[in-house]
Amino acid sequence: MTEPAGSGPGPERGEPPPKSRWQKLRPFLVVVLFVGLLVLGKVTGLVDRLDTEEVRATVADAGPWGVLLYVAIFAAGELVHVPGMVFVAAGVLAWGRVAGFFVTLLASIVSVSVSFFVVRAVGGKALARIDKPFMRKLLDRLHARPILTIVILRAVFWLAPPLNYALALSSVRFRDYLVGSALGLVVPILLAVAVLDLLFQ
Repeated sequence: MTEPAGSGPGPERGEPPPKSRWQKLRPFLVVVLFVGLLVLGKVTGLVDRLDTEEVRATVADAGPWGVLLYVAIFAAGELVHVPGMVFVAAGVLAWGRVAGFFVTLLASIVSVSVSFFVVRAVGGKALARIDKPFMRKLLDRLHARPILTIVILRAVFWLAPPLNYALALSSVRFRDYLVGSALGLVVPILLAVAVLDLLFQ
């Protein structure tokens, strides 16, 4: 008796397809990216050179292009792991409390979005294939309520690069990542701007 078409050797129904060589390599490439950017920031001196006053002076000298330059420096700094508070403080010094809040919020959203695209391009959705019970529980929660989960994570971890990496490597859609990040960053940045405004008065 002949076997039905498609009944030959292959993955059982319901099982994920086997990983390709590229998929197996992607987690390693993400580690290389993370460590490589960290080392790049140290070797080039960006992490040490990009302090609050340096960023403020740079954007001030740029005149009307200062906001765009600030956003670009913020995004680049986030990639090489410059602490986000450096840029928040620079934004408050450069534009004051009110305008500084909106410019910093915009730059923060652009920054985490750039990180998302870079990490997703390198690592894909590597975490989505993990079948460890603890990780699956976290990922299922993220999948069920992506925006709310990201809002909470952003409120706690703020601009932490590891959070950017983890979310980019999950199966979350960029739209949900963008909305959740934008909402979740409002309160911590607002608090940071208020504290910095008091300190710099």
